[in-house]
Amino acid sequence: MKKILLNAAVALAFLSSCSTQPTNKETLTLSELNPAKFEATFDGKPVQLYTLKNANGMEVCVTSFGARLVSIMVPAKDGKMTDVLLGFDNVQDYKNIPNDFGATIGRYANRIGDGKLTIDGQTYQLPQNNGTHCLHGGPKGWQNLPWDAKQIDEQTLKLTIVSPDGDSNFPGKVDASVTYTLTNDNAIKIDYAATTDKKTVVNMTNHSYFNLNGNPAKEAMDHVLYIAGDNITPIDETFATTGEYMAVAGTPFDFNTPKVLSKDINAENDQIKYGIGFDHNWVLNTNGDINKLAAKLTGPETGITLEVYTDEPGCQLYTGNFLDGTVKGKKGIVYQKRASVCLETQKYPDTPNKPHWPSAIVEPGKPYSSHTIFKFGVEK
Repeated sequence: MKKILLNAAVALAFLSSCSTQPTNKETLTLSELNPAKFEATFDGKPVQLYTLKNANGMEVCVTSFGARLVSIMVPAKDGKMTDVLLGFDNVQDYKNIPNDFGATIGRYANRIGDGKLTIDGQTYQLPQNNGTHCLHGGPKGWQNLPWDAKQIDEQTLKLTIVSPDGDSNFPGKVDASVTYTLTNDNAIKIDYAATTDKKTVVNMTNHSYFNLNGNPAKEAMDHVLYIAGDNITPIDETFATTGEYMAVAGTPFDFNTPKVLSKDINAENDQIKYGIGFDHNWVLNTNGDINKLAAKLTGPETGITLEVYTDEPGCQLYTGNFLDGTVKGKKGIVYQKRASVCLETQKYPDTPNKPHWPSAIVEPGKPYSSHTIFKFGVEK
């Protein structure tokens, strides 16, 4: 009996010691995220980390807080799996530190001038969280809310959110979703959908901060960029669009021939000055054809490439100009200015106040849909 009791005590002590051991490597994602650090309850709704994998060993991690991409592991030219995304290694930082890392933006991506939205003669005053403008749906935009999530299979995740009528003073109850599909050709398909019970505006995008060198401790301005666009929608000193088109030919904004971002990012140019670098919307030449290449970004150190395809008319290039060394991300890396590149497919900024631009109006019986593909490859 003493031997049995002794064995039981030893077993209990062993189990107790195991429970206090550091997280085993097998429980971490390929990008070394601990899923336990992404478990929380916000606004009465549980959130967690989801992992997608394809046949090539590529891994994508997503948190249901803000329907955000947290990490993207892709092979570099030497075969090493590399995380190309800025972000945090726990969900509390995503919630408590102001950021848009990897986020699904809604209801309206980018800026609405002076926060004024007029539909059928009725004007709605939206939150003014970027000077006088409403940026990314306001401080309670969908990127800052918990979503419901359903993992359909190992390569597909669908997230949904219900935005009530009057949410941040936007009209109409909106049921929205984003579906991430990781394909076996190393692409992430992003499919957005939304319906409403009242005429409103919807303009969704993904706000991933890419560093294709996999080293966000260094700026990413050595990346080579191509954008299929002959015009941008210029801005004023408050970041509001002027309602005009500006030809990129002969300016720092011409990426029709691929070039290094650093070449012109500090050029003497009013638009560069207003944007503190590149923070502008390109009018794409792709005419809504998702089979045409809209943009391509290449990290020279790893050879990793990102091709962007979309059925949207515009793409915002943002070069991390407001990163300032005060935010510490995954693996304790401090994010300095211009450590990343964002390519946000979208309707043009302030389209609701520019009736001559592609409309963002959604109404009952006419659902919203939008599609973007981030396809990764390698140039050796």
